[in-house]
Amino acid sequence: MAARSGKRVNRVRCEDGDTVRQQLNAKLEAVLQSRANANSVFDILEYLQSENEDDVQVAIRTCSKLFKSLLEKGELYVGDLPSEDESLPDSLGAEEMYKIWMRHRYNSCVSCLLELLSHTSFQVQELALCILLKFIQLEGEFPLENAKWKDNYRFPRPLLKLVVDGLLREDKDSSLLIHRFQEYLEYDDIRYYTMTAINECTARVHQNNKESLPFIFQNNVFSLIASINMPVENELSNFLIAQKERHDDWKPSKLKEHKRSFERVWMSFLKHKLQVSLYKKVLLILHESILPHMSKPTLMIDFLTAAYDVGGAISLLALNGLFLLIHHHNLEYPDFYKKLYSLLDPSVFHVKYRARFFHLANLFLSSTHLPVYLVAAFAKRLSRLSLTAPPQVLLMIIPFICNLIRRHPACRPLLHRPMASGDLASDPYIMEEQDPAKSRALESSLWELEALQNHYFPDVVRAANVISRALSTQESDVSEFLEMSSYELFEKQMKKKFKSVPLEFEPVRGLLGKKHDITAEHFCL
Repeated sequence: MAARSGKRVNRVRCEDGDTVRQQLNAKLEAVLQSRANANSVFDILEYLQSENEDDVQVAIRTCSKLFKSLLEKGELYVGDLPSEDESLPDSLGAEEMYKIWMRHRYNSCVSCLLELLSHTSFQVQELALCILLKFIQLEGEFPLENAKWKDNYRFPRPLLKLVVDGLLREDKDSSLLIHRFQEYLEYDDIRYYTMTAINECTARVHQNNKESLPFIFQNNVFSLIASINMPVENELSNFLIAQKERHDDWKPSKLKEHKRSFERVWMSFLKHKLQVSLYKKVLLILHESILPHMSKPTLMIDFLTAAYDVGGAISLLALNGLFLLIHHHNLEYPDFYKKLYSLLDPSVFHVKYRARFFHLANLFLSSTHLPVYLVAAFAKRLSRLSLTAPPQVLLMIIPFICNLIRRHPACRPLLHRPMASGDLASDPYIMEEQDPAKSRALESSLWELEALQNHYFPDVVRAANVISRALSTQESDVSEFLEMSSYELFEKQMKKKFKSVPLEFEPVRGLLGKKHDITAEHFCL
């Protein structure tokens, strides 16, 4: 048997696909029929390096059939594999030497498949991934190790670790291939050992890069761990590699161990400095996909409070996670409402997370045990902001404020206290004050809602007119207005049908159609 090298050989191929397939099938049959044809394995492996995409796919399938058959027949060396450069003892017979040689060819095939995970063609990447997972399953069924594995009993963890490393590249986005890998994460053993492999890979990359994780690597890690769907049953039995006997202490079969590993992988990832866009992606799924599956959700307190203090959209997104920790895990956050109050600025009406923010704000302010000064401060601040809010937001904000007053009757004087409408100079409320206790909101009134009774949009006028009547005790449902956009509002108005049409009208002057409007002097139509 010639000791040919398994290194890459580039050769120009001109055969068509059928010819290559026939050649490789012939070589496959020759190798499986007689060990004298073992060197034909090199010819099969060379096609894995071909520049022709179709040839590569044919070669991958041929390698799958070849080594599947060899593993099933026990023709690969089992145990600690000697190096190819190492001289073998004379005591080894031809049988053992053949198995050692063929085991090295199998390792060369695995190395080529791992390289193909970064091929330019996704079809090649996908096929290489599937064959690698098939080899994992075969190695579990026909182990290549002598010793009885303990924690990873009958599971080829080293090979899975190489696959995970191939997915978590530092220089190429692997999100599409990771999405393909997601279906294998439904297997309990693959899921468990993938999570441990991610931890090891993240630690290694961090050590190599010292300061922070590369941005592409961060995205790949997030794509992989975000695709993990945690099980809910205590006893797990959906394994890629079927165990011949039951092991009560085998970690992949325990939900508790999955939760611990899931917790470790997220905590080790989130301790690193992340890009702002990635921060947002994490916070978007935190309350539904992460916290409920952690063995100790309170470990996320530091991450969430730090995110809540960042400000802007990140603070809004952190609210979901904080809501869970406060209501279900008794988190104490002394300045929570003070921070929530500071988030109320004009930009909150224009961010894409507006609906989520006001939904949660409504929940946080639903308690009837909140101090009156606090509720008054929120109502007043929203009223002041409503003066510059777009109409689709006003249709939600006005009933939102009225609901606050319904829940807290002690705030009703804000509606009925006499004050010059629109007179900012006589309003004791301090808009710039970040502490609601010092804002003097209780001394003020909601004159801004009265000003909105002169709004140009009729629906806003009708909503604001509610304060001129006795406020009912029944709360208004604001959910239908939470996600309303200006486009939806416009479409709704366009579909309105009018029973009567005015036959006489006064030509519009100015931007808002009023005769003496200041805009009429500068924007005459």
